[in-house]
Amino acid sequence: MQSATRLTLLLCAAWAAALLYGEMGAYWAAHLSCSWPSAHLPDNHVKVAIVADPQLMDSTSLGLPQSSLVLQAVEFFTDLNMRRSFQSVILPYKPDVVLFLGDHFDGGPYLPNKEWQESLFRFKHIFSMNEQRMNPHVPVYYLSGNHDIGYSAFHSIHPEVIRRYEKEFGPRNFHFLAGKVDFVVVDAQTLDAGVKESKERSSSWEFIKTLSSGKESNPKVLLTHIPLYRPDNTACGPHRSSPIINQRVSNAAMGQGITYQNYLSKETSDLLLSLLKPVLVLSGHDHDQCTVVHSTPFGPVTEHTLGTISWQQGNLYPSFMLLSAGAKSTNSTDSSHEVLTNLCFLPKQTHIYIWYICQFVFTILLLIFWPANGLSSLPFANTFVSFMRSVGAELFSSRTKEKDDEEDAEYEMVWDAEGSMHLVKKAVARAPASNSDSRTTARGSVVARPTARKHQQEPDSSVHVEMGPEVVSDDGGRLPRPSKLKVRKVLQRLFRVIQSVVIIAALNVSLYMMLLFKDWIDR
Repeated sequence: MQSATRLTLLLCAAWAAALLYGEMGAYWAAHLSCSWPSAHLPDNHVKVAIVADPQLMDSTSLGLPQSSLVLQAVEFFTDLNMRRSFQSVILPYKPDVVLFLGDHFDGGPYLPNKEWQESLFRFKHIFSMNEQRMNPHVPVYYLSGNHDIGYSAFHSIHPEVIRRYEKEFGPRNFHFLAGKVDFVVVDAQTLDAGVKESKERSSSWEFIKTLSSGKESNPKVLLTHIPLYRPDNTACGPHRSSPIINQRVSNAAMGQGITYQNYLSKETSDLLLSLLKPVLVLSGHDHDQCTVVHSTPFGPVTEHTLGTISWQQGNLYPSFMLLSAGAKSTNSTDSSHEVLTNLCFLPKQTHIYIWYICQFVFTILLLIFWPANGLSSLPFANTFVSFMRSVGAELFSSRTKEKDDEEDAEYEMVWDAEGSMHLVKKAVARAPASNSDSRTTARGSVVARPTARKHQQEPDSSVHVEMGPEVVSDDGGRLPRPSKLKVRKVLQRLFRVIQSVVIIAALNVSLYMMLLFKDWIDR
C-alpha cells in the first residue's frame, strides 16, 4: 500500500510538470528561442511583428452548427493557443508595429452578419493590445485575404462583403511608412480578376500605378496575401515542413472571375515587381513557410511566405516573423541593410497534446501493472540489490581485513646500535575460528552433531496443496469454479487504480483549469 501511495504522488508530480511546461513553459521557451534580427538596432529602425493566417474557426470549418459543443470546444482551444502565442511570445518583444497578412476568419465571406460579428469579437479578444506590458496605441495593419472577402467571382455577386470588411479593418489597398521603409499593401484577390471591367480590380491597379509613378526614394516592401508566381516544384528552403504546393487556378463559369488560386499569375507577378521594385516581398495564404528568390531586371528579390499562426490550419510548426525596417546606409548599396527579417517558431501544440495522450496511457498502464509491494517484489530487483551488495562487500573486504590485522597485532621494542628505539610487529598465532552455527564436536574421526536437529520437522509436502480452479464431482466429472482469490485481487487492483486516478485528477485538473483561464481572461 505504501508503494502505491508513492507511485500516485510521483505521477501527480509528473503530470504537474507536464502541464506547467505544455501550458506555460513551452511559450516561454519559444519567446527565448528567437530575437530581433539584429541585437543592437539603430534608433531609426522600426520593429515590426508579422502574423499570417489566423483563420478563426467557425461553422463553415467543420460543417457543424454554431451551437455544437464539439465546434465550441475546438474554437476555444484554437483561440486559446493563438492568444497565448500572441500575448506570451510575440507581444513581449514589444514591437512598434503589428502586421496581419490576411485570412483573419475561416468562412468570412459566407458568414451571416451576426456570426461574422461574433468572429470579429473573438479576433479582437485573441489579438488584444490592452495588455499591461504593451502600449495600446501600437499601430496595427491588416491585409485582406481570400477567407476574408473571397475572390473576384464572389465580389461580383456579393459586393457587401468588401464593405463589411473595410468598415472594420480599413482599406484593401494602402501603404504606410515604418522607419524609412514604405510598406505597400495590395488586395491580391482582385489583381487576376477574370472580369476586366471590375471596379475592384481597376482600383487596385490604379493604386499600384500611382505608387510606381512617384519619386519617393524610400525602399519598398510589397505585402500581398497571395504569393507571387513561382514555377511548379520550386524549392521553398529549409523551413518548409509540408509538400510543395503548385499552382492551381479555378475559374467560375461564363468568365465571371477566379474562385481560387494558389499563386498570382506570372504576368501579374512580373508587372507588380516591375512597377514597385520592392526590396522584399511578404505573403501568406500557403499556411507553410517558403522562401524563394525572384529574378528581375533590377536584381534578385526575396519573397518570404509566412506560415500560419494557428495549429489547426495544417501546419505542425506555426510561425511568425520579426522584421526591423530602417534607412539604407549612405555608404552601402546592399538592400540587406534596409530590411532585416527573422523567422520565429511557436510551440508545437499538436505535439503537446500527443504527449498528454501518451502520458495518460502510460499512467493507466503503470497503475494497473505496478507490483503491490513495489519493485522490491520483482525477481530482477532482488537480484540487482544482491549483486550490488556483493560488489560492495568485495570492495570493502580488503580494507576491513587490513584494519583487523592492525588491531590484532602485537609490537615489541627493539633498540639499535645507536640507542634508538623501534616498534616491530610480532606475529601472533591465532586460534582457529570455530563455527558456532554448526556446533560440531570432534572426537577422533567421529563427528558428533547436536541432537536438536533430529527433532526438526521436515516440510510435509502433503500440507501444501494448490487448489485448482476446478474440483472433481462425485461422478468423476470436473465442475468449473472461479477462484475467489483471483477475483478479489482483481477488484482490489481496480479499486487502487480508480483511487489513484481520482487523486491525480483532483490535483491536476484544477491546475489545468487555472492555467487555461489565466491566459483566457483579459488582464
